[in-house]
Amino acid sequence: MSAPASAVAPVKDVPMTHRQKIEALVGLLLGMFVAFLSSTVVSNALPTIITDLHGTQDQYTWVVVATLLASTATTPIWGKFADIVSKKLLVQGALVLFTLGSVLAGLSTSVDMLIGFRVIQGLGLGGLQALVVIVVATMFSPRERGRYQGPMAAVMSVATVAGPLIGGVIVDTSWLGWRWTFYVCVPLAIIALLVIQRTLNVPVVRNKVSIDYGGALLIASGVSTLLIWVTLAGKNFAWASPTSYGLVALGVVLLLVAVYVESKVSSPIIPLHIFRDRTTTLATLASVGVGVALFGGAVFLGQYFQIARGYSPTAAGLLTLPMVIGSMISATISGNLITRYGRWKRFLVAGAAMMTIGFGLLSTIDAHTDMALVGVYLFVLGCGMGMTMQNLVLAVQNNVTPDILGAATSTVTFFRSLGGAAGVSVLGAVLSNHVTDLIAKALGALGIGSGQTGGGNAGLANLNELPAPIAAIVRGAYGDGTARIFLVAAVMAALSFIAITLIKEVALKTMSSDEERRAQATEVVEPAAVAVAPGVDATADAVAAADRTRTGDPTSTR
Repeated sequence: MSAPASAVAPVKDVPMTHRQKIEALVGLLLGMFVAFLSSTVVSNALPTIITDLHGTQDQYTWVVVATLLASTATTPIWGKFADIVSKKLLVQGALVLFTLGSVLAGLSTSVDMLIGFRVIQGLGLGGLQALVVIVVATMFSPRERGRYQGPMAAVMSVATVAGPLIGGVIVDTSWLGWRWTFYVCVPLAIIALLVIQRTLNVPVVRNKVSIDYGGALLIASGVSTLLIWVTLAGKNFAWASPTSYGLVALGVVLLLVAVYVESKVSSPIIPLHIFRDRTTTLATLASVGVGVALFGGAVFLGQYFQIARGYSPTAAGLLTLPMVIGSMISATISGNLITRYGRWKRFLVAGAAMMTIGFGLLSTIDAHTDMALVGVYLFVLGCGMGMTMQNLVLAVQNNVTPDILGAATSTVTFFRSLGGAAGVSVLGAVLSNHVTDLIAKALGALGIGSGQTGGGNAGLANLNELPAPIAAIVRGAYGDGTARIFLVAAVMAALSFIAITLIKEVALKTMSSDEERRAQATEVVEPAAVAVAPGVDATADAVAAADRTRTGDPTSTR
């Protein structure tokens, strides 16, 4: 008897020491920092970019959605590749792609060009957001992983704080200009590439599986079709129109065909069988709601501070500090407590509850709300974010076998990103329509007809060119309209809270996926040795290996 090819350890498959793991973690966190910094640097500069390139509110939304959509569509593919080829090369490839997209985006001369190059950024981002979590899960056990959520949250928080601040300074510095918000991360990306090349040495376990490109194409096409419908309906065509019905029907059919294809292929992009596990299914549903709430709500914060409240990009970045600090504190504390006690559900429940409350409080703001109150609301929201995002992924990783760790992790990330892309589109459409109505009503009350201002065209595209009284109306409309976005986000966060409360908690494993794989290989090889040399008593060793593996299996505690 011989071990299956997929179970045989590769040549030079030497376990990493703890010091090597920490060094590799530093490189991964640097790569994560580059990705988050590049995203947040741009987000705070978007109002200036859209105004300078004479864009519209819909284009503002699509500059964000383009990256989210590209990352969403490719995340499962990156995860599938992580199960069959070198994770190190994949991380480096994602970094290169992300950096290339950033440079090209900085060269954009129109919003359409910018959206196209943001797609390239999204391709790299899809790899980074999935691969970093997958590699960390390969090196550290679920129980041990909680301890490192603090540093991961700190990196994300520092990038989130530094990004808007750096972006604000760049935009406010006349001799630099907004294009440098895309260029600034290139040196850091190069450093991250060098550090990862030197430190990351996780084993390469090559399984003989194929990539379901057809399923990936169908999923991306279906999601894109529905997002296009959400963005354009109500403006380019009526919600109840043949065009609207056709786009919805096409999107649904494409996704149904994708599900059928995924159920038939031998190696699907999204393994449908993982949804037989209750924890995975509920965590995925919760991730969709979290994605809608977080991406859809947070992406418009910079716009609220700058357009509605009149703050500079630099000040707008500082005003997000309460949310970032809350996220960093709660992620660090909850991660350490999870490692110490091995219990995680209580933190997920508390986090989802605080997210719901935070968005609910933000749904009461308008163009004149006391900024101290807004800061308190953002702190509550940040605390909920810190306890929710990574712990949902941890819950799923704890319930899957090493051979599908990449696919399962990327699936959860995929649905969170899908919720984010849909959330930005839906909430962007809601804001655009609501703001247009508010502006029209305010102008009508002053006796100003649409022909005098361009009607619904009075907005971001020509804000700096409008007379002061009309510009004040536009700013007020954005301030009052933003509350509706947060109300929708609160509803989605509440749905996530319900899904999380239904999750069945299981004890965290004490073995990393790499250690599990080695133990499983030992279980297969040792019984084979018994069959070849019956005079040698290897039973005790085989039983011990099996016991070590079972020690890491999840055991119900609720």
